[in-house]
Amino acid sequence: MNPSPVTWADGALAAFDVESTGVDTDNDRVVTATVISIEPGSRPVVRSWLADPGMEIPEQATEVHGISTEHAREHGRDASTVVAEIAEVLAEVWTGTSPLCAFNASFDLSLLSAELRRHHQRPLDITGPVVDPMCIDKQVDRFRKGKRTLGALCEHHRVRLDDAHSSAGDSLACARLAWRLAKDYPEQIGTVDPGELHEQQRGWYRTQQLGFADYLDRLATGKDDQHEVEQLRRRATDVRSAADDWPLRTTASELAFD
Repeated sequence: MNPSPVTWADGALAAFDVESTGVDTDNDRVVTATVISIEPGSRPVVRSWLADPGMEIPEQATEVHGISTEHAREHGRDASTVVAEIAEVLAEVWTGTSPLCAFNASFDLSLLSAELRRHHQRPLDITGPVVDPMCIDKQVDRFRKGKRTLGALCEHHRVRLDDAHSSAGDSLACARLAWRLAKDYPEQIGTVDPGELHEQQRGWYRTQQLGFADYLDRLATGKDDQHEVEQLRRRATDVRSAADDWPLRTTASELAFD
């Protein structure tokens, strides 16, 4: 049996995850975040934050990650300090030789970047390659039916997910999933230079988003409710307009100054 090829996943990795007040990267806020640094032969170094986001945490968000407005206000730290510390730690561990694993990276990184603009008038710096297991999985197994959530992918690829929907649990699972994909698809993923893989994901993401927009348009065609048709077509337009925004989405404030 041939030995498993050496991949970028055998070297240093970082992982990142955010739990938030919602899914609007321009206007929602960080509630919890975790950055994990992984070095071969050493235990992962886990750094986590709880922020007081300065706004009510909707019940739907609390149901996902378990953090209520009251808990965040009592135990969370100032959001401005938290987002600055997260960015500082990311800059330390996320380098050209230590890729950052982030599931649905364009959400987590864009949310953090918007928070940095809000509190510190600067965007997030991309300091190294990104590895997004959701984007990669959609590319290497395009026609598999079913959900592409972190939980679904961990189950499919036989990866352990502890404490789902916590930033610490999800970021560690994301790193494990990235490792598994690198090992299971060595020629397509694992032995590709991380910088090149980053650029490939940019193209894959664009193709995936445009395909999703086409799907929304097809759904709209089959609907009789005009309001529903307009909603689907509006969403398709939004998806197309952001198809090139990986791993950072263009914010509304940036568009205003174009």
